[in-house]
Amino acid sequence: MKILVVDDETAMLQTLEILLRGEGYEVALADSGPKALAALEDEKPDIVLTDIRMPGAGGLDVLSEARAVDPEMPVILMTAQASLQSAVRAVNQGAYYYLQKPFANEELLAICKRAAEARALKAENKRLKKEIKKRSKGGVGRPIGVAPRFEEVLELAETVAATGSTVLISGESGTGKEVVARYIHELSDRSEGSFLSINCGALPESLLESELFGHVKGSFTGAVKDKDGLLVAAGGGTFFLDEIGEMSPSTQVKLLRAIQEREVIPVGSTKAVPVDVRIIAATNRDLEEEITRGAFRSDLYYRLNVIQLHLPPLRERVEDVPLLARHFLTRLGGDGEGDTAPTLADETLETLVRYDWPGNVRELENALERAAVLSTGKVIGPMALPERVREAPKPRLGTEEAPSNPTMEVVERAYIQWVLHAEGGNKTRAAEVLGIDPSTLYRKLNRYGIGDS
Repeated sequence: MKILVVDDETAMLQTLEILLRGEGYEVALADSGPKALAALEDEKPDIVLTDIRMPGAGGLDVLSEARAVDPEMPVILMTAQASLQSAVRAVNQGAYYYLQKPFANEELLAICKRAAEARALKAENKRLKKEIKKRSKGGVGRPIGVAPRFEEVLELAETVAATGSTVLISGESGTGKEVVARYIHELSDRSEGSFLSINCGALPESLLESELFGHVKGSFTGAVKDKDGLLVAAGGGTFFLDEIGEMSPSTQVKLLRAIQEREVIPVGSTKAVPVDVRIIAATNRDLEEEITRGAFRSDLYYRLNVIQLHLPPLRERVEDVPLLARHFLTRLGGDGEGDTAPTLADETLETLVRYDWPGNVRELENALERAAVLSTGKVIGPMALPERVREAPKPRLGTEEAPSNPTMEVVERAYIQWVLHAEGGNKTRAAEVLGIDPSTLYRKLNRYGIGDS
């Protein structure tokens, strides 16, 4: 826990530093208000302890800026000239405590301890809210899949989520690029902010620029009022640029500037507007090949490609087909309970695994929705599947064929493995999600050889 101590008296600074370091706190010092304002950004303290009366910027200025940087940051004010008016003002501005000099060391340490505990509690509450959101229907949760190549992608996504790095997600259409982008957002420090997206190939150039950067009134026909662009609207959150390879060269230049300068210039304006947003881009094209063709800017590519994730097509993660099928059918059940969802006949499951899914996960979802609508009973037979799926020959993946006779055990094993991973290895919670007793789960883990059962 780091405390920023602000006082224009050197002796007081040194005394407080020794006292607080002796209690195990990390301490940053500032001997003036202006230095304290800079330290709020540079040092990123958890708590601020500041004198009120200082030349330049005073303690109330430090309080105001600290609350702007982090509304949950406890700020303790110290003063030798206490007054009811200044105390009321400090409390109204969000001060954690108003301490009158001189004070006993024990009193200050007790206040700092309470502030540190409050700070830690708020951080834990924020973490729990994020976890609850991730597990709720409103959160995307961990993308579904246990195939080794897909697991590698998810592990890298989980690693980079905590950073502010720009991410470029590549892969064929329908592989779940936006799902992974949302997952990164939900695991990041920006999860409380917005997740906004745009498909760069779905809009004409002029409209795309207006949507991205905003416009001012009168800048073009129909611009009857000023409008913020999506990059500004996503401030504090994440902005997802889907199919970035479809963006025109002129718009690429403006996007590059926005990323470099962290500001945008609305269409028809000369005034820059600051933006604070994390960029995640996606493409189904080979952007390096597009650069060679002169269709994509190399400087933008290197700005976007700080971290690259490549999603494998579904035909290269055949073991995930039964698991994804189970998930989509459960969702079609309406209330998320497995016993209300339609199920697949063994022959239907074999057919799903045999098909190579050129449309990837999106095509699988659509095929199952169609099958569920056309089926009259609770068990979906192969005839409910689209003809192209039913009549597909068995695909070959390199030198190995796809499983030719998958059973419901294949589905169960994959589903248990995914739920256990999603619950962080907690077997009790996994058993609750699966709707079975923990003892039953342990037997199944032993049977399937999953983890350290």
